[in-house]
Amino acid sequence: MIDWNSIESAACAVPTDRPLEELVRGLSQALADPDPRIRDGAAYSVLSAWIERGVIDAPRRLALGDEMTARFLDEEVQARTFAPLVLDMLVSKGDLKADWVTAFERWYPAETDLRGHDEKLGWLHAVAHGADLLSTLGCHPEVAPVRMLDLAAARLTTPTEHVFDQLEDDRLARAVANILTRADMSEREATAWLDPIGTCFGADRLSTPVPAHLTNCLRTLRMLYLFADRGVRPDPASAPQSLHHHGAVKARLAAVLDLIVKR
Repeated sequence: MIDWNSIESAACAVPTDRPLEELVRGLSQALADPDPRIRDGAAYSVLSAWIERGVIDAPRRLALGDEMTARFLDEEVQARTFAPLVLDMLVSKGDLKADWVTAFERWYPAETDLRGHDEKLGWLHAVAHGADLLSTLGCHPEVAPVRMLDLAAARLTTPTEHVFDQLEDDRLARAVANILTRADMSEREATAWLDPIGTCFGADRLSTPVPAHLTNCLRTLRMLYLFADRGVRPDPASAPQSLHHHGAVKARLAAVLDLIVKR
């Protein structure tokens, strides 16, 4: 049994009594553990530090990314929802494979367990963890930003009975705002992803009470409007960055939101 707490306490120094392959395998297993004290504790911090420092070399990182994309099909929800966090670490480090993006696109709108927190499993956060990866991929020069904007719309418009309750709407809005700071999109590309949401809002027969996924859309777009108006901080220490087509984005957001307000 690897004592990840002791390793974390030692400034994440690499133990010399175990091969790195065993340590990486142990970290991967820990990030799918149903015990939140294991999954969301020291093991997460150690993995993040080792990826950032290059302790885990490129071939092992690529293999780890492949393992995470396979985990999107895992039967255990915590395994699925922590996979994007690990992929986010890897992509932020500079690793990327095209099939990672494709696997994420398949999983994100299809995930049905959208609980933010579970009493036994702890944090699950499929939408929020997915939003973090969405942002990183959407800002990556090798990924077309419109792919991730369309993916955000797909996640928002997929029917669900779960109303976001752990700030998932804020995380997703921030992710979209970060993508919209890219300067390599046309005005149309920066706003076209809102069309399917507008279609949902403008449906002839909008049932009441408002379906959960439309409530999620409303809350996410309202927060995105604020980012479009005030700018978004890539990290807490940064100055706000303007969305590239912020005027057009604000106008389209207002028009889409108005579709449901008028009903």
